[in-house]
Amino acid sequence: MLIVDDDVSVTDTFSRMLRLEGFEVWAALSADEGLSLAQAHRPHAIILDLRMPLTSGLQFLRAIRAIPGLTNTPVAIVTGDYYLDETQASEIQELGAELRYKPLWLEELVTLARELLG
Repeated sequence: MLIVDDDVSVTDTFSRMLRLEGFEVWAALSADEGLSLAQAHRPHAIILDLRMPLTSGLQFLRAIRAIPGLTNTPVAIVTGDYYLDETQASEIQELGAELRYKPLWLEELVTLARELLG
């Protein structure tokens, strides 16, 4: 499982909780770092923030979908933006990612991770 979020408290909390549940987890504080980790480790699923500096979660998702071997990786985008632009929401769905809203309680996180892994 790869966690990508520019907020270190989110990546630390999500990573710790998922590891306690038995998941193998990598964490990145930027989309660029996340892309490098995804290419190196080929995670079985990805949970990422939508709003990140420099490269957004949507740009990350587009990039992942273009990388051979990662095109079908299950992805969930998490955002605190309840007024998400309809165009962005549609593209996220078209690219096959789930959209979830913050706050994401820890029980919901574990359930989401299990759903992504099928």
